[in-house]
Amino acid sequence: MNIPIDESNTVQTDAGVKGGQNKCPKCGATDISLNVNTGLLRCNFCRHEFEPEKVADSETNLSQLEGTVIGSGAQDIIAGTDEVLTFKCGSCAAEVVIDTAEATQARCHWCRNTLSINQQVPNGAVPDVVLPFGIKKDDAKGEIEKFVSKRKFFAHPTFKKEFSTENVMGVYLPYMVVDINAHANLAGQGEHEVRRYTRGSGKDKETFYDADLYDVEREFDIVVNGLTVESSADKLDNKARNKTNNIINSIMPFDIENSVKWNANYLKGYTSEKRDTNVENLKGLVNAQAKDITRYKANETLKIYDRGVAWHKEELDVKGERWKAAYFPVWLYSYHQKNKNLLHYVAVNARTKETMGSIPIHMPKLLFISAIVEVVGFILWLATMPFFVFEDNDDNYSWVFLTLGFIFYALMYMRYRNKGARHYHEKETKSTMDNLRKEDVFVTTRTGLRKSRMEGANNTSVRGSAF
Repeated sequence: MNIPIDESNTVQTDAGVKGGQNKCPKCGATDISLNVNTGLLRCNFCRHEFEPEKVADSETNLSQLEGTVIGSGAQDIIAGTDEVLTFKCGSCAAEVVIDTAEATQARCHWCRNTLSINQQVPNGAVPDVVLPFGIKKDDAKGEIEKFVSKRKFFAHPTFKKEFSTENVMGVYLPYMVVDINAHANLAGQGEHEVRRYTRGSGKDKETFYDADLYDVEREFDIVVNGLTVESSADKLDNKARNKTNNIINSIMPFDIENSVKWNANYLKGYTSEKRDTNVENLKGLVNAQAKDITRYKANETLKIYDRGVAWHKEELDVKGERWKAAYFPVWLYSYHQKNKNLLHYVAVNARTKETMGSIPIHMPKLLFISAIVEVVGFILWLATMPFFVFEDNDDNYSWVFLTLGFIFYALMYMRYRNKGARHYHEKETKSTMDNLRKEDVFVTTRTGLRKSRMEGANNTSVRGSAF
């Protein structure tokens, strides 16, 4: 991205907000919390419910976005910021201390009124927006139980003994949400298959392809709406050897359009994790993911190139970008596998119920069953050999039987561990394309090609994944 951070324009998203008492608009009580059933804030004294305050810039036309706009909650974290703040209770004038590293609310020890931190503190504890929990704990526990129950056969015995959904926790995790207005210019070559044929027979049989080669260019305006990345350095590390962070990444996307202005009352009854990365730390990742989204958006115009497109120029000129810090809700079950020092997660998106997890595997059992499958596959291979030999069948797939055990092992490992699970930002992030200019110029027909896909094709590559 080519807009330097020092040209940014900071928008004060907590303008006019004061820390202290958040009062019920009907009775003035300060004991307020989220009603998950309605998504509204509810006074726990008079039971009155009131609408959350929407984000002011939610209706902005992103195609007009220029420069770099940063929400005040996404500003750089200031090292050495005093995290312990003192507030004067508005009811009894007592002084109440809140450690923002641990919480954003506290009760007055004299009058028991709740005091909240709503103005932003430059330590990453208070974001611009929050997306309230929309799934009840019991529903999340049910989803996690269902996920685990389908994977108990090869689950480690200790895990099966210790597993309990009573350990499920609701947590607000920190994310950065980025809107982008850009202009894309891609140029390269693409191939369209015109003929497929075979030469030879039996073991010498080989498939060949003829394809038309074109010079291809695509130029268009693109708006990326709500590109979301983790803003916790720990959760960004999806290659960590001791944690299955990719599980948490995989339950995105969230319905960010329903985010509301930050209010500490949304956190009551839940835990939260502070943001510890700055915009500058995330620019490289966001840039790569924005190019992935652009590349996949261009694919909508490349249907004819069934053998792929090899781009040699991929330019993304960013005209405007907007960054907001956010808290998004997750129901999380964690389990520490001591013999491997590996922390497994089973996570539920607390808005959509999207569920993914990693289950500790009992490797001796999996290897034993895989060996049995391999033996069965070998027996089947022996039984089918006469058919392939005497029938002179050109499509000899008997080799599959010889690898059944390995295939079974790989499938079970992927099903339980889900090591490759991730958020498909290139497909799942909202984007729109306008002012498209297409150019397709025939070059030549290539014949006798041995591969089913074009050499060097990269139009479906993903470079912004942390895996």
